[in-house]
Amino acid sequence: MKFFQAASRRFGTAGELLGFFVRNKRWWLLPTVIVVLLLGVLLVLAQSSVIAPFIYTLF
Repeated sequence: MKFFQAASRRFGTAGELLGFFVRNKRWWLLPTVIVVLLLGVLLVLAQSSVIAPFIYTLF
């Protein structure tokens, strides 16, 4: 448990979110958060590339 407390101080908002998952036993939310983050990274990376028109048609 001390590891998660140290991580929450070190990583700021991401650490607080991880601490929330640990305290409230909400581990099932982690895949949802990871998918949302990956979609956000995909949109940012595709914005300046040739595949941008194809990515935007998905949404």
